[in-house]
Amino acid sequence: MRLSSVFTISATFVAAAVLSLVAASFSVELIEDNSEIGVRNALDDNGMTWAEVEANGLQVVLAGVAPTEAVRFAALSTAGGIVDAARIIDEMEIKATAAIAAPRFSAEILRNDAGVSIIGLIPASTDRTAVLNRVTAISGDAPVTELIETADYPAPTGWEDALGFALTAMNRLPRAKVSVQAGRVAITAITDSAEEQSELEQELSNAAPPGLRVTLDIAAPRPVITPFTLRLVRNEDETHFDSCSADTIEARTRILNAARRAGLEGQVNCTLGMGVPSPNWSEAVEQAIDALTQLGEGSVTFSDADVTLVAAEGTAQSDFDRIVGELENGLPEVFALFAKLPKAADPDKGPPEFVATLSPEGLVQLRGRLSDENLRNLADSYARAAFGSDNVYTAARVVDDLPASWPLRVLTGLEALSELSNGLVTVTPDMVVVSGNTGAPTASTNIASLLASKLGEAEEFDIRVTYLEQLDPVAALPTPDECEAEIAAIVAIAKITFEPGSATIDATALGTMDDIAEVLRICGDLKLEIQGHTDSQGREEMNLNLSQARAQSVLNELRARRVLTSTFTAKGYGEEFPIADNSDEDGREANRRIEFKLIRPEPSPPQSETTLESISGSGDTGAQEDSPAEGTGDDQN
Repeated sequence: MRLSSVFTISATFVAAAVLSLVAASFSVELIEDNSEIGVRNALDDNGMTWAEVEANGLQVVLAGVAPTEAVRFAALSTAGGIVDAARIIDEMEIKATAAIAAPRFSAEILRNDAGVSIIGLIPASTDRTAVLNRVTAISGDAPVTELIETADYPAPTGWEDALGFALTAMNRLPRAKVSVQAGRVAITAITDSAEEQSELEQELSNAAPPGLRVTLDIAAPRPVITPFTLRLVRNEDETHFDSCSADTIEARTRILNAARRAGLEGQVNCTLGMGVPSPNWSEAVEQAIDALTQLGEGSVTFSDADVTLVAAEGTAQSDFDRIVGELENGLPEVFALFAKLPKAADPDKGPPEFVATLSPEGLVQLRGRLSDENLRNLADSYARAAFGSDNVYTAARVVDDLPASWPLRVLTGLEALSELSNGLVTVTPDMVVVSGNTGAPTASTNIASLLASKLGEAEEFDIRVTYLEQLDPVAALPTPDECEAEIAAIVAIAKITFEPGSATIDATALGTMDDIAEVLRICGDLKLEIQGHTDSQGREEMNLNLSQARAQSVLNELRARRVLTSTFTAKGYGEEFPIADNSDEDGREANRRIEFKLIRPEPSPPQSETTLESISGSGDTGAQEDSPAEGTGDDQN
C-alpha cells in the first residue's frame, strides 16, 4: 500500500476522534448547564435560596447551610425531582441550634378554707419533700393539692429566698394567693379588718429578706354595718357627720355632695359597707339632708330604713310642716320618717339628768338622777364591768318622776361612753349627749349606730367625739425610720462605751442601753443591724474581730433586757468605714462607735412575665438596702 493511502486513513481516524471529543465536550457542558439551572430554579421556586448548586459533569453538588434537618431533606427531594438522585452529591450543613435556655422557675400557692394547693415548676435542687412538708404543716387538717414539676437546671439567684419567704408568709395568711419567682414574691390576700390589714402589711414587709422584691395586695372586706347608720348635724357653727355610711362609691359621692350643700367642709370619712336596707339609700339620704338644709338647723338620722328629722327650737311650725310633708311624699318606699320639732323648755325648771364621766386615767364617776334602786345597782355593776371594779364611783340619787325610758337611756349612754378614751355622757328626757376623745377611728360611727338602734325612732342624741391620733394604739406607734432616728439621738447624747481593748460594755453606758431597750420595745418588730466600728490603730483583722464582738455584746445586752431581737443582726466592720480622721485622738474616738441601722430591702431589676404568671397572676415590689454606717465605741480599740 502506498504511503499516501495510509496517511489518508490515519488522518480520517484522527479527525473523527477530534470531532467525537468536541461533541462529547459540548454534550457534557450542555448536560451540566441544564442540570444546574434546572435544580437551582426548582430550589428557588420552593424558597430555598440559601442552597448553592454546582454541576460537575453528570454530578450535581448541593451546598449551603440549611436552617433545619427537615429543610435539608426537602432540598434533596426537590433536586431529585429534576435530576437522577444518584447524581446528587449532598454537601449541605445544618445551622447550629442555640443551647436550650433554662426554664423560668415559678410557683403558685393558694390557700383558703378548703385547703392549700401548690402548682409550678421548681429546680431539681430544691428539696421538694421539705417544701411539701411545710405546705402540709401550714394546711393543718385541710387537704393539700400538689402539682409541682421539677427541671434539672441550676436554681436562679434569689429562688430559694423567694420560696422560703412565700411559705413563711403563707403560714400567716388563711386566705391568700402567693406567686413566686426568683427574687420576686407577689401576695394577694384578704383580712377581716383594716387594722389587721395594716398590721399584716407591716409584718410581711419587715420579714422580707434583703433584695427580695415583694408586692402586697392585701384587702380588707367592706364591713357589715348593722344597723346601716347615718347622722348629720347642722347648727349655726358648723355642719358635721357623726356617722356616714354608703353602699357604693357613687352613693357616697351623692351623699357628700348633699352634705356640702348643707355647709359641710373639709374631708369626711364616709364608710363603704354592706347591709344597706334599700338600693335607694343615697336618694333617701340626699332628700333628707336637703330638707335639713331648708330647715336651717337640726339633725337627720338614718337607722336602716327609719329616718329621724329633728328641727331646731324656734323653727316656724308652718315651715316645719311644709318641709316635712314634702320629704314624706318624696322618700322612696321602705323608708319611714319621724319628724320632731322640740318645744322651748321652761327656763325656770331644770330638767332631770344623769351624767357619767370618764377621766383620761380611766376613772368613772356616775352622778345625777336614777329612777330606782335597781337601776342604780345595775348602772354601777355595768360600769364596773366595763371600766374596772376599782375605777367606778357612784354618786347618783334615786327620784320618782323620771320617764319610763330612763333605764334604757342611762345604760345606752354608759355603753357609748365605753367607746371613748375619756369623755362625758349626759342623759336627759329629750337628749343623750356623748362627748370626749378617742383613739379609735370608727368610734363616732359605732356610737351613732348604738344610739340609733337602742334608743329607737324619733329620739334625739348628740355626738361630739374627737379622734386623737396619739390615743390610737396603732397610729401612735412610731415608724421604723422614727425609731432609728430616736435611737441615733440617744447614742449621740450618751455613747455606748466599752472597757479598753475589750467587748465588755462600760458600766457608765448601761443607762444608755436601758433607754435604747425602752425605745425598741415600743417600736416592735424591726429589721435592725447593730454595727460595730473601730479606729485604724492596730491590725485590721484584730479590729474587725473586736468590732464584731462589741456589736454582739450590745445585742446580748438587749436580749438581757427582754427586747425581742429575732430580727436583729450584729455585724462588725472594723476600721472600714471611718466618720472622722484617724490621725488625731478626737477622730479616733468618733470612729470607735456602735450604730443601729434599719435593714432595708434592695431593689432587683424587673423580670419578664413567666408562663405560669400568664395563667395564675404575677406582681412585684421593690426595696433598698443601706450601706454600712458607723456606731459608738469606747476610748480605745
